[in-house]
Amino acid sequence: MDAPAARTRNKWFLREPSPVAPARLFCLPYSGCGASMYRHWPSSVDGVEICPVQLPGRENRMREPAYATYEALADDLSEALRPYLDRPYALFGHCGSALAAYETAVRLVEKGCPAPTQVFVSAEVAPQDGPYGRFLDMSDDELAVELRRLVAELGGTLEPSLLALYLGVLRGDVEMNKRYHVADPVRLPCPVTAIGWTGDTGVPASLMTGWSACGETTFALLDGGHYRFVEAPGELMAVLTADLRRPGRARTA
Repeated sequence: MDAPAARTRNKWFLREPSPVAPARLFCLPYSGCGASMYRHWPSSVDGVEICPVQLPGRENRMREPAYATYEALADDLSEALRPYLDRPYALFGHCGSALAAYETAVRLVEKGCPAPTQVFVSAEVAPQDGPYGRFLDMSDDELAVELRRLVAELGGTLEPSLLALYLGVLRGDVEMNKRYHVADPVRLPCPVTAIGWTGDTGVPASLMTGWSACGETTFALLDGGHYRFVEAPGELMAVLTADLRRPGRARTA
């Protein structure tokens, strides 16, 4: 008898999503970062598995070319997620990755896949209101300061030898954001939750009202600044998992 074939690990995840998780939350990485930026987040919250997504051009996929547009990223990511949509799931993105999460939801719906239970967009303006953000006009020196600040928020330090490498990733993500503007966004059939932060001076919550054009939208305002989400604050976890934990959300494969 032939030995069973080894299962190929999905390169879009640092760890394979659990086959027994009741629900999944797919988290896209912040600009300039990879999936490991979610290392301070729990692996699951009340039965909802936290699934950080790994994108090409960073960390263990550094040798792969990064995407130039959110649309191209969404085309491939939507295919990669197909095997994992057999139960309730949601998408989360912060700042630029919120736009990638929205575009991925659009592609999934267009391809006839099960729609997300929810799409969570944090600290980002709606597609038709961008491009917007303080990073967009920054020089490389200014972006380097932001990189060091983010790494510090994650509890680490950025080695000088790695600065140029990570700066290139961040610059690519910034340019991708600059290219993105959808005058007439697709209205999703699933709810959208737009999350603002009280201390975020870069993307004030007041600028996020345009998400109402992208689907039935609920707005949440949480305490903290632009980078507080990396700490996995309890109030954020509660918002992200509330609908996924509701009874009756089971989905037939």
